[in-house]
Amino acid sequence: MDVIVCVKHVPETAEAEIKINPDGKKVEESGLVFDINEWDDYALEEAVQIKEKLGGSVTAITVGSEAADSTLRKCLARGADNAIRITDPKFEGSDSYVIAKILSKAVKDLHFDLILTGAQAGDDGSAATGPILAEFLGISHATMIKKIEFNNDLVRFNRELEGGLEEVGEVKLPTLLTIQTGINEPRYVSIMGIRKAMKKEIKVLGLADLGLNEDEVGELGSWVKIEKMYVPPMEKQAEFLKGSPEEIAAKLVEIIKTRGLV
Repeated sequence: MDVIVCVKHVPETAEAEIKINPDGKKVEESGLVFDINEWDDYALEEAVQIKEKLGGSVTAITVGSEAADSTLRKCLARGADNAIRITDPKFEGSDSYVIAKILSKAVKDLHFDLILTGAQAGDDGSAATGPILAEFLGISHATMIKKIEFNNDLVRFNRELEGGLEEVGEVKLPTLLTIQTGINEPRYVSIMGIRKAMKKEIKVLGLADLGLNEDEVGELGSWVKIEKMYVPPMEKQAEFLKGSPEEIAAKLVEIIKTRGLV
């Protein structure tokens, strides 16, 4: 079973102070710590577990700058056999559609039975790259996957729905699945794994290698363009009610009435 895993090098923003670049179109990256996208982390672990059960290979691929090599090294240390980074200054400003197009050009000539991506990315949250990539490659896809089982050339899966429900379905290989968190428990990177990963080659591809033109990538080729990014302003603050339970209840009722909620 040859598996390709699409990963993304993203900033960890949970506890960071976010600032916007002067052009208003990007997050200021200085001072931010970057790592593998959380959803992609589970996708990688699922790919490695599939390889351990069924044999085959795992190839990790990303679109990004040289800094993304640290994420690819982590993939190699965790069990991926190959790593590919697609990079070019002309990719700047590419939306999910263009990123999927770039990935499709890189993987179309590779042998694969299964492609795994994270359900979404922690930076833009578009959740679109995986399904678009499947369309470019002409293969089936399913999203928000929580469980995978194989039966010859069929993949049986559970996918997460709203309200805690799950849907069970089947698709034929080759296929693309977007992985939801919680499908497994990503393993720690061992020291030995890190040492081996540092010796492995990361294949680098550029625009010319993909057979794409400049007007097909970046903002020129994108369907979605960022006009402006901003941190939402704090317009109101929480109001703390003080007094006895009876006094607080009376104040709360008055607030509800004055705001027309009853």
